[in-house]
Amino acid sequence: MSQFRKLACYQLLLIVFDAWINTGIYRIGVACSNFWEQCIMVSSFFRVRGAIRFVIEILNEILTLGFIGLTVFTAVGLSVFEVTKEGLGTQDDLSVTFLDRNGNVIGQRGSISYNKNNVPVIEIPDYLIKAVLSTEDRRFFQHKGIDLHGLSRALSQNIRASSVIQGGSTLTQQLAKNLFLNNERVLKRKIKEAYLAIWLEANLSKQEILQLYLDRAYMGGGNFGITSAAEFYFDKNIRNISLAEAAMLVGLFKAPGKYAPHVHLPAARARANIVLSNLVENGLMTEGQIADARHYPAKIVTSLKYKKHPNYFLDWVFEEIRKIRHQLHENTLIVRTTLDLNLQKIAEESIEFYLTKYGKQFNVSQAATVILANDGSVRAIVGGRDYSASQFNRATQARRQTGSSFKPYVYAIAMENGLSPQSIVMDAPINWGGWEPRNYDRRYTGRIDLTTAFVKSLNTVPVRIAYQHLHRSTKQIVSLIKGMGIESPVSSHKTMVLGTSGMTVMDQATGFNVFANGGIAGNRHGFTQIFSADGRMLWNWTDNGLKLRRVLSEKAAHDLNSMLIQVPIRGTGQRAALPMTRVAGKTGTTQAYRDAWFVGFTGDYTAAVWMGNDDCSSMNRLTGGVVPAMIWQRMMFYMHQNSRLKPIQGIENSLLIASDAVRTNENSRTSPLQDRPMTLSTESLQIIREIATALQHELYTLARNPAHQPEKWSPHVPVSDKLTFELRSEIRE
Repeated sequence: MSQFRKLACYQLLLIVFDAWINTGIYRIGVACSNFWEQCIMVSSFFRVRGAIRFVIEILNEILTLGFIGLTVFTAVGLSVFEVTKEGLGTQDDLSVTFLDRNGNVIGQRGSISYNKNNVPVIEIPDYLIKAVLSTEDRRFFQHKGIDLHGLSRALSQNIRASSVIQGGSTLTQQLAKNLFLNNERVLKRKIKEAYLAIWLEANLSKQEILQLYLDRAYMGGGNFGITSAAEFYFDKNIRNISLAEAAMLVGLFKAPGKYAPHVHLPAARARANIVLSNLVENGLMTEGQIADARHYPAKIVTSLKYKKHPNYFLDWVFEEIRKIRHQLHENTLIVRTTLDLNLQKIAEESIEFYLTKYGKQFNVSQAATVILANDGSVRAIVGGRDYSASQFNRATQARRQTGSSFKPYVYAIAMENGLSPQSIVMDAPINWGGWEPRNYDRRYTGRIDLTTAFVKSLNTVPVRIAYQHLHRSTKQIVSLIKGMGIESPVSSHKTMVLGTSGMTVMDQATGFNVFANGGIAGNRHGFTQIFSADGRMLWNWTDNGLKLRRVLSEKAAHDLNSMLIQVPIRGTGQRAALPMTRVAGKTGTTQAYRDAWFVGFTGDYTAAVWMGNDDCSSMNRLTGGVVPAMIWQRMMFYMHQNSRLKPIQGIENSLLIASDAVRTNENSRTSPLQDRPMTLSTESLQIIREIATALQHELYTLARNPAHQPEKWSPHVPVSDKLTFELRSEIRE
């Protein structure tokens, strides 16, 4: 009975608890309902109808989006203060003076003004400071890093003009970008820029901010800081520049690449006029005070000094220095480079000579070349026809399709996989997953040895190598290219075996230099030593440079070289042949004649030559075996004069007999003219030597050119050999 009572009590308790919960829920529901009714009654007094309701809805959405934006702005912005822990940014304060391989100063890059004691703001001409503030930030002394008034003004101006004609960034924001950030045009960068501007304003005075801005801003021509720019463009101390020169310098802040006077003087002067107008509009100067600056615009001296410097080389090697900057722990450096000024001048002259001679005929406007000594040292870089017209480095930055000049990489892997230059393959139609490549002349030979297929530059054979011998894969080819130190990303798609991937001229020279070194990679370098400002050695190539590595077996490299030397003998590269040594090389021409290449080497040097147009428009049927090969031959001809030649690795008798005879005669103490009195002056002898060298080159080129070669001349023994041998023998003595 007691158990029954207990059970009844439990049930009663459950019923009571359930009733309590139900009552509570009911009461909460009634309370919420009453509250909602009251809210409706209250809100009815604020109900908006008609057109004003539309405005309120828009404002409501704006407020919502504003809160979301503020949240994102805060989340992104707060993370940026990590970069301020080490103080002011130093990303652009690297100052480098470059020497050539013989120790002569050849140029400077970076914040060169740091070496020359920056001029304090109080010593800079007043009109220059006024020009900076009126053009870059007229409310500089009123805002705290972000100028909302200026931002709204710029926004309204841009809306009225339907384009971006005015920027809203303050001078402090621009400094923040220069010190800590990059030029990436994304919202995240702008948010970080705003936070950093506020940080700068909180930690520096206005004068310190202005000083840093003038010292750190990029001013074109590899110059950072207005002091360096004044010396570069006008050969003047910043204290002594005129109003016209100051206006031109201030105009560079907006877009140094576009308004640099050595690149586009009319644009620079037009921009300077805008700066002068800003001075008047902001009431800082009168029209009468700027009249002379308008009528007599600034003249620059850079154009005269500019061509003396190997600027394409300096641009490239400066970026190479930046890559190892973390190893140096110094900002002011002196770097001994591998540049040979004589070879650099020869390369520049050769490109200009042939572009002038054949540019219009073949509709080609640009050329680029890289020359390496076979020890890997970069001796010359020409990144375009005229650096003053275009600073874009086509030798190191432009990735152009390589065409048939890519085939040696494919054949190298074929040699590595057991094929030989004598191996027989089929030159016949082939289908690889629907891709059916054809030969240039649409003809097929059938059974053919690899050397002949290589010399004739047949397309089906390298495709068949990848399809049959590499098991329908290009992985080994891609791996070889990466191992060589080629930096251009090469596609692994099957069409890459015919040179559809883009590569730079520097990469082509790097790859072929591996063949010249018998399969050894890792020796390419543009500088050998780095010193601090006080002369301490910080880095040297022997101890700190890349370590050599074998990426291709010696046998495979030698077999490939035996094929490469046949191209200038009986293939498409005959115009690249030299009279003193064999040449190993390959031509390349891409679809629609957009690119033309010749890349090759001797026992001493490797060089790559590219020709084309910047807009990738077609040339007039120009192939790599014509003008590129002629440029290559002209450079190499001069480079191999009066030097002890080395044979090509793996090639017996690669030095030609005629060259040996000339060298033997030059080194002999006897002379056919030893009994004749010498009556010519040193200057006259030098002129005669130059004429003889030029005559030798032109006669040899003429003799090797099938289009202009008389039938009575033998293509194997050019008539120029005997003539130049006799002429040089007499002149030398």
